[in-house]
Amino acid sequence: MADNIKNKSKNNLVIAISSRALFNLDESHQIFKEHGVKAYAKHQEENEEVILQPGVGFSLVKKLLALNSDKTPIDVILLSRNSADTGLRIFNSIEHYGLNISRAAFTRGESTHTLVGAFEADLFLSSNFQDVQKALESGFAAASIVGSNSKDAHETQLRIAFDGDAVIFSDESEKIFQEKGLEAFEENEKKSANVELKAGPFKCFLMSLHKIQSAFPEENNPIRTALVTARSAPSHKRVIHTMREWGIRIDESFFLGGLDKGIFLKEFGADIFFDDQHKHCQSASQYVPTGHVPSGISNL
Repeated sequence: MADNIKNKSKNNLVIAISSRALFNLDESHQIFKEHGVKAYAKHQEENEEVILQPGVGFSLVKKLLALNSDKTPIDVILLSRNSADTGLRIFNSIEHYGLNISRAAFTRGESTHTLVGAFEADLFLSSNFQDVQKALESGFAAASIVGSNSKDAHETQLRIAFDGDAVIFSDESEKIFQEKGLEAFEENEKKSANVELKAGPFKCFLMSLHKIQSAFPEENNPIRTALVTARSAPSHKRVIHTMREWGIRIDESFFLGGLDKGIFLKEFGADIFFDDQHKHCQSASQYVPTGHVPSGISNL
């Protein structure tokens, strides 16, 4: 994977999100698939004043924008495959919900992944799997949105949960597990307990998020993070060592040893959870908004 090319010195947190990740456009997308572009455009124009319902990424965006200030600058960019004309309904909905989103790019069917770097985004959320894959290959944190109708997110606090291997960390340990089995994995993690794990695609985003989080007091902080991993003792030691070396605080950590992640994420009240494996995403999405990170050996 290429090194992340975004400007390391920038102070603002930038989230790029597609229109289908921000709003529920299932009905419109079905019209597009069944009847084509013209029917889709006609539908959007006829319903310009009909406000769209929130999508999987809406809660994340709303809570992030509520934290935007001179001290903690946060910018949300809309990247849409719509044309500006068909995208008018989307901006009407943005205005209706009072979301402070002023920057947007409408590509009229073209891929949006090339714009992630231009906007210096820390995270790209999209419902288009190919765009997400290409953004990851370019070195950016990106996830393909998985649907969820969850209403269990915390009322005010922004809560974000991450898987470890192939998301925050590289897939070096996951490769050993998949190629040689659990015993070899555990032996390697014991031997490497004090060896820092290599960075995964979401390290830079987590560091940028931690920077925003650190601008507030630890008590009653408006952001809370969690690591939710299938790892168990003693392989947790290497994870803890790595986070210390990176200088990143994770508020809650769940080392589940293969247990189903979904119910724990529900109890945590995640606004979004990021994982590289389809099976974990399917389980989690029954309870919380979920982003699939098509990274590492599990996605080859």
